[in-house]
Amino acid sequence: MWAKDRIRAKGHPNVKASHRTTLEITRDNYLTPRGDCIIGIDADKGLGDLNESVKAIIRGGGYVYLVLRVEDLVDIVTGRGFPGLELSDPNRLIVRKSEYISPSTLMIKSDKSARDINREIVRKLKEGSELTAYVIASDEPLKHEEILRILVDP
Repeated sequence: MWAKDRIRAKGHPNVKASHRTTLEITRDNYLTPRGDCIIGIDADKGLGDLNESVKAIIRGGGYVYLVLRVEDLVDIVTGRGFPGLELSDPNRLIVRKSEYISPSTLMIKSDKSARDINREIVRKLKEGSELTAYVIASDEPLKHEEILRILVDP
C-alpha cells in the first residue's frame, strides 16, 4: 500500500543546500544565509498539512520518499518513518539522516541531506525556480521506477 501528497515551494537566492544531515522545506517566505539546509520557501503546506493516509504509513514505520522536481530535473530522497513521528509542524518539513525526532521531522535515516541534492537542481532553486516535492509513503520498499510510476498515476 502507498499514499502520496504534493507540496509546492519556491527557490531563493540564499539557497545553499550545504547542510550535512538535514534538508528542509518551509512555509516561511524568506531565507537568511544561515539556512543552509533549506531548499524551498513559501511552501503551500507544512508537515502537519499532509494527508492522513501518508501520515499513517509513515507512523507505521513505512518507507518514505521525497521526490524533488525542478523544471525537468528530478531527485529522490529515501528514508524511513517511525511510530514516534508527530508529523505536526504547521510550517516546516525536515528530512534527517539521523534518528532525531521533532514535530517537523518527515523521515529519519534518509540517504540524502541538502548537500547531496543534485547541484543543477540547487542552481535552479538559487535562481528562484519553482519546486514541486512529492511525499510518497509505502509499507514496502519501492524502486525508483515504481516511485516515478506512482507520480504519473491519476
